[in-house]
Amino acid sequence: MKNLVDASHKVLTRLASVDIQVLSHDEAADLALALRPLLHAHDRQYHALDAPVVSDSEYDRLFQALEQIEARYPDLVTPDSPTHRTGAAPLDRFERVRHPVAMLSLGKAFDAGELKSWYDRCVRGLQSQFGEAALRPRMTVEPKMDGVAVALTYEKGQLTQGATRGDGAEGENVTANVRTIASIPLFIPALSSPTGLAAPERMEVRGEIYIRNPDFERLNDAAARADEKLYANPRNAAAGSVRQLDSSITASRPLSFVAYGAGPVEGMASPPQGQYEMLGRLQEYGFPVSEHAALLNSVEEAQSFYEAWLRKREELDYEIDGLVVKIDRFDWQQALGAVSNAPRWAVACKFPAQEETTVLNDIRVSVGRTGVIKPEAALAPVQVAGVTVSSATLHNADYIRDRDIRIGDRVIVKRAGDVIPQVVKPVEEARSGQERVWEMPAHCPACDSPLHTFPDEVDTYCVSIDCPAQFIRLVEHFASRGAMDIEGLGSKLAVTLVEQGLVGSLADIYSLTAEPLLNLWLFAEKRADNLLEGIEASKRRPLSRLLFGLGVRHVGRATAELLVSRYASLEALGAAPAEEIAEIDGVGEIIAKSVANWFAVEANRNMALRLREMGVNTERLPEEAPREGEDAGAAAGKTFVLTGALPTLTRKEAQARIKEAGGRVAGSVSRNTDYVVAGENAGSKRQRAIELGIPLIDEARLQALLDE
Repeated sequence: MKNLVDASHKVLTRLASVDIQVLSHDEAADLALALRPLLHAHDRQYHALDAPVVSDSEYDRLFQALEQIEARYPDLVTPDSPTHRTGAAPLDRFERVRHPVAMLSLGKAFDAGELKSWYDRCVRGLQSQFGEAALRPRMTVEPKMDGVAVALTYEKGQLTQGATRGDGAEGENVTANVRTIASIPLFIPALSSPTGLAAPERMEVRGEIYIRNPDFERLNDAAARADEKLYANPRNAAAGSVRQLDSSITASRPLSFVAYGAGPVEGMASPPQGQYEMLGRLQEYGFPVSEHAALLNSVEEAQSFYEAWLRKREELDYEIDGLVVKIDRFDWQQALGAVSNAPRWAVACKFPAQEETTVLNDIRVSVGRTGVIKPEAALAPVQVAGVTVSSATLHNADYIRDRDIRIGDRVIVKRAGDVIPQVVKPVEEARSGQERVWEMPAHCPACDSPLHTFPDEVDTYCVSIDCPAQFIRLVEHFASRGAMDIEGLGSKLAVTLVEQGLVGSLADIYSLTAEPLLNLWLFAEKRADNLLEGIEASKRRPLSRLLFGLGVRHVGRATAELLVSRYASLEALGAAPAEEIAEIDGVGEIIAKSVANWFAVEANRNMALRLREMGVNTERLPEEAPREGEDAGAAAGKTFVLTGALPTLTRKEAQARIKEAGGRVAGSVSRNTDYVVAGENAGSKRQRAIELGIPLIDEARLQALLDE
C-alpha cells in the first residue's frame, strides 16, 4: 500500500500547485491519466476492503480534481472513469445483491456559495418544466453521517435482506450482520400501530450504519489491550464490523443505524410526497432518523443552517463531514433526474478545512519530472483536521514573496479543500525579528546546474538533461501505462536502475540484460524475464506514445497525437523548425518552441537515434496517419469541440463519427474551431464559442452535417 500512498501524495502535492481551471488540455489529460488508476485503487481500499490509506478529504480532492477536469474537457471522460462509479465492486466472499434502483453517490459543494450555485441550477431546471411554481423549491437538510451506506429490504413488514452499497449497482448481502444491530427493526412496528398505519407490501429503506465517538474510543481501547490492530476512524470501524463473516462479531460491535430515505416501495398507503414527510413516515415505522433534519423554505435558510453547523458540529457525539441537502418534493426530484453517478436534486455540502498555526522551520525545494522546482514548507508537526501535518506546499517563489512568508515564522496552515496542507500566510504579529527571508536557490539541489525561469511562467526549472532527480521521474514516466507501458518497470525499480548505474539514458532501458538484473536485491529470474519481455513489447508502441514518453515539456498525449499526424517520424519532427510546428492547429507557439528546443539538444538527438537503433518504433503507424480523402464530406478538415451531454451519442461515439467523416475533435475552443457541439449542461466552452462567434450546433445538426 505504500506505493499507493506515495503515488497519491505525489498527485495531491501536484494538485496543490495547479489551478485546474487554467490547465491546458494536454496538462489536464496528463493529470487525468494519473488520477484514474489512483481513484480506482482507493475505491477498492475504501469500499471493498474497508482499509483506506488516505483520508476522506484527500480522496475528495483527487475525485474533485478529476470531476473538474472532465467538466472542463469533456472529451477526456472515459467509460471507466471513477466519476461514473459510486464505490467498488463487492467482495467475492459475500453473495452479490443487485439493487433494484442504483444507490448513487452525491455531488459536492464546499461552501455556502457553491450550495447556492447548486440550488440555482435546480431552480432553472425546474422552472423550465413547472414555471413560476418552482421558483423557491423547499429543501430537506440532514447532517451527513460518516458511516457505511446500506439498503434494507422489508417484505410485508419483515426484514428479508440487508445489502451494502457496493459499486452502486451491486452490493454485498450482509443480512445476518444487520439483523444483529439493535437500532434496525426486524419487522416494522407499525403493523400493530394504534394509528392503523400498515406496512407496505415491499419497501427498501436506505440508511447509514455508524459508530458513535465514545463507542469508537472504547472499541479501540479494547483492541489496544488485546494487542490488536486499531481502527483508523469510526467509519473504518463500522465498515469492518458490517463485513464480518461471523455475525457474532458484528453483534459485539457498538453499531448504530440512521435511516435517510427509501428506495423502491410497493403497496404503501398514502405515500409521502417529499423527503421530509418520508423521514416522518420512516420514524413512524420504527426507524431512527436524524433528529437534526430540517425542512427549509429558501436557499438563504439552507446557507444559515450550514453556517450554524460549522460552529456546532463538534457538539455531536458522532462524526459528520457536512450536510446533505435535497430538493424536498419527489416529483421534482424525478424531473431533475441524475447526471453521471449523482442525482441533480441532492448535494453533499462539505465542511471546509480547519486552520491551525505552527512554526515554519525551513523551506526546501524538490525537482519534478520536467525539471520544475517546487518549494515545500518543513513544519513543526501540527494536527490539522485530524491529520498530523509536517510539510505543506508553498506553490512557487512568487507565492512566498507575495505573502512575505519567512523561515521561522509562525504560519497559518490549512488543508486546502480539506485535503492538501498549504501555508496560507504568516502571523506577522508573532515575529521575533529572527525570521529569515527565503530566496529560490540559484542552482538545482540535485545536480547543481543553474536554474532558469521562462517568460510568462511563475515556475523555476532545472534544464539540465543530466539532472538525476528529474531523470528518475522521467524513467517512471517513460515506462508508465500512458506512455511506453513497460510492464514491471515501476517507481521503485526506476530508482534502483538509475542509482545502480544500469540506466543513464532512456535508450539504456533497451540495453538491459538478465545478468545485471539478477544481481539486484530480490530480483528473481522470473521477474527479470517478465521485465525484459515488457521492454521488448514496448518497442512496438505507436510513435505518439513514444513522443509522449520522452517527457518533452508541454507535450501531453493529445499534443503528441497532433504532432504525429503532421510528422511521419521522430526524425522528421526533430528537423522541423518551431515556426512550422506552430502551424499545427491545437499546438501553438509555446509548445512548438518547447519541441524545437528539446531536439536542439545534442544529447536528446543522440538518444532518439539510439532508440531507433535499438529497435524502438520511431515511425508513424498506419492507424496514426491522417485519413485519406478527408475532403469528401462536409466535415472534412473541420475542427469540432464537444461540450455537455448529448441526447443519444456518447462522447466517444461522437468523436468516432466526426473522425470517420474526416473531421477533427479538439479539446478547447479557439479561433480555429469550426463548430462547437453543445449538449446538456454545456459549460464555459459554449460561452467561449459565443464570444468568438463560432457556430453552436446540437446533436441533430451534427448528425445532419456528418451525413452530408
